[in-house]
Amino acid sequence: MRTGSNLPAVGEYNQTLVLDLIRRSPEGLSRVELSARTGLSAQTLSNVTRRLAEEGLIAEAGKVISGPGKPRTLLKLEPRSRFAVGVHLDPVVDTVVVVDMAGHVVAHEEIAPQGEVPAAQLVAAVATAVDDILARAGIDRTLVLGVGVAAPGPFDPRGGRLLDPPLLPAWHHVNVRDDLGAATGLPVIVEKDVTAAMVGELWFDRSDALSDAMFLYYGAGVGLGVAIAGAPVRGRTGNAGGIAHIVVDPLGPVCGCGSRGCLGVSIEPRTLFAEAGYDPATGGDSRREVDRLVRDAAAGRPETVAVLRRAGERIARALVVANNLLDVDEVILGGPVWERLAGILGDAVSARVAADPASTATRAIEVRRSLVGADVAAVGAACLMLDGAFAARPARMMIAL
Repeated sequence: MRTGSNLPAVGEYNQTLVLDLIRRSPEGLSRVELSARTGLSAQTLSNVTRRLAEEGLIAEAGKVISGPGKPRTLLKLEPRSRFAVGVHLDPVVDTVVVVDMAGHVVAHEEIAPQGEVPAAQLVAAVATAVDDILARAGIDRTLVLGVGVAAPGPFDPRGGRLLDPPLLPAWHHVNVRDDLGAATGLPVIVEKDVTAAMVGELWFDRSDALSDAMFLYYGAGVGLGVAIAGAPVRGRTGNAGGIAHIVVDPLGPVCGCGSRGCLGVSIEPRTLFAEAGYDPATGGDSRREVDRLVRDAAAGRPETVAVLRRAGERIARALVVANNLLDVDEVILGGPVWERLAGILGDAVSARVAADPASTATRAIEVRRSLVGADVAAVGAACLMLDGAFAARPARMMIAL
């Protein structure tokens, strides 16, 4: 089906395009540079920048002399002009962050999951955390765009309701968007955690070069965020990215689905801990488990070294299989578990991806660590609000049917 141009949205698109260019240039841009990059006329650009300045989103930041003629006035982003809250619902720990327009985390809090309690109590605890973090950070709520919530799928994107994510049984069938919105008085967006992570990485990419990419999120669970042409891929129901059941090791552990060696169970922290020969009774918080694996591998414990090497091979095989389908330019790895393993496995995974005989890639694939860090799902959730308000996407000029 063809769609027409939504002409009233053209002005809004021009405004977000100019703002996006300024945001990605920390040193600032002049109107002459903006005109050259956007193709907008001087009059249109003057109107756009005036509106952005009136809304407090940009400000003049000095002048620069470049060749003959009068000095050019630089325009820079006002990072604290708007804020967004990000919440990551996770089996280990719930994370709440506040980010500014530049994506900088200005406040951070972790709250212990509530366990098996009524849904109203779950939502109330998150709402209290949101209210508290904004109050402690001294942020004017009128400058807060809203709350982005990242959670494991599956979920219903139309109603903002979690369905039955296996790692969050207490949150099954909770109307997060409506209930949390009512409790906080703020707009709420609910997104699958791997998609939120991909959005966060796109927002942090100052070069605007991140286009066709996939993000392997490795935390309590594992999933894949995907971007094509610089936009996140959500799929028909918003639940794209399920790769936990890609078989990466035919001799690996038995999965709950009945197969052997699925990615999810094969690199689950508890699996790695058991394969390394540790007493399961000493397990618990997966972060502590992974930290112990890394320490022991660094100390040369043979069993642990072998386990982490095999985990790297399993991750690399999953990336190769996924890339054979998607054919992207860039692979990003992130999440709380990967952040702990990156120093010991990052180079090995990259080398394994490049050398895997199963790969059909005809060009080298860049494999790198997330720019955002361990809290990428929470930060990405906040960036959902920023992206929704300020990202310049041509599709938004089209008439929605």
